[in-house]
Order: sequence, then structure tokens, then C-alpha cells
Amino acid sequence: MNVPGDPRATALKAARQKDSEAKRARVLDVLARMQRDGVKITFASVAKAAGVSTWLVYAVGVREYIEAARQDQLEHGIETPPAAVPPQSQVSLDSLKTDLALARQQIKELRAERDKLRERLRLQLGAELDQQDSSNLVAVTDELSRERDDLSHQLSQAKADNQVLRERVTELEDDLTASRQSLRKMMRTNSA
Repeated sequence: MNVPGDPRATALKAARQKDSEAKRARVLDVLARMQRDGVKITFASVAKAAGVSTWLVYAVGVREYIEAARQDQLEHGIETPPAAVPPQSQVSLDSLKTDLALARQQIKELRAERDKLRERLRLQLGAELDQQDSSNLVAVTDELSRERDDLSHQLSQAKADNQVLRERVTELEDDLTASRQSLRKMMRTNSA
């Protein structure tokens, strides 16, 4: 049992702090070297090059430097693969799932609205056809075709957005699993 003021506990705490600071400094040195050499920066590559666990490169105080370096590379033409997004990004997995559910609901509503609008257009076109001569029919048909194409494009975009959200949820689930494994490993290491 550790007693407050116990010199062994204080020494152990100081040693852990020193080790943590050394690892963080090593990560920042590796990051600077990778930037200088023009090596593509990812969280995994920085962790591997620095010889630290991946959870450390995602930790507050380190993650920001890596994100800034990746942004700098992106602005200078070195693209970072989308799979390298940190699991502790601004949105949580539950948030993405909620966004996906909302997007699905919005797609359903848009489809219903599209169908309703198609029916109204069909009825309106029928009424206009009864009143117009054949010279205007071509123009009306062209306009309706353009509107149909526009609605088809909107539906395709909604489907693409839905797919992107699904892929993002899958990536975040994978990252979350990896983070949990790293955390378990760290907890086992610290308890030993």
C-alpha cells in the first residue's frame, strides 16, 4: 500500500513522468525528421519510427503536432491516406452512427418528396397538355427531363454521402478497436 509522501512512490512517479517526457520528445524529434526528409506522415508511421505505442501519438499534446504536420504536407501536395484519421477525432463513433441514421432518414424523406413531386408534375403536365398546343410540348418535355436528371443527381449524391458515412463508421470502429487493444496492453504493462 502506498502511503502519501512515500519516497518509493514519489520516485516511481518521477521515473514514469521522465519516461513519458522522453517518449514524447522522441516522437517530436521523429516528426521533425520526417517533415524535413519529406516522408509521408501518418500516426502509425510516427509511432513506429519513434518506437512508441500508437496510443501515445494520439495523446493530447502529441496528436496536435502530428495533425499540424499532416495538414502542412497536405497543403504542400503530400496526401495523407484517409485511413490514418485518429480514433479520438472531433466526432465520436456514436456521433457518426447518429449522423448516418439521420442521413438515412433524410434520404427516405427526400425519396418520398421526390415521388410526391413527380406525381404533382405528372398531374400538372397532364393539365398543361390539355391546354397547350404541340409546339410547347417539346419545351415542356425538355424541362421535365432536366428536372428529372437534377432529381436523379440529388439522389446519387445522397447515396454517395451515405456510402462515405458508412465507410467512415467502419474506419472509426476499426480505430476504436485498435485503441481499446492498445489501452488494454498499456493497462497490463502498467499493472505488471
